[in-house]
Amino acid sequence: MKKIIKNEQGFTLIEMMIVLLVITVLLFIAIPNVAKQSKNINSKGCDAFIHMVQGQVQAYQIDNDSLPSSIDTLVTDGYLREDETTCPGGGTVTLDAEGTVSASGT
Repeated sequence: MKKIIKNEQGFTLIEMMIVLLVITVLLFIAIPNVAKQSKNINSKGCDAFIHMVQGQVQAYQIDNDSLPSSIDTLVTDGYLREDETTCPGGGTVTLDAEGTVSASGT
């Protein structure tokens, strides 16, 4: 008669608890660092967005031989979409009389 050997390999409860502990420690380290960078990311995104809108102002000026009177003019004439009037961080994009784009409320 042959002896059948059962191969019952698996994780024990202690091993699973150790893995969960390691994952928890890594999350406690990673989450605060990501949260700190959120403001920096939004700021850089807003700066890039302002440069993009400034480029659209220059394109408008080349096409029409005049500066747009407001951001709404850029939207109306198709240079910006309606959802492109605020920065990623929530600041409102404005245009002054000299054609300089800036963001307020960031």
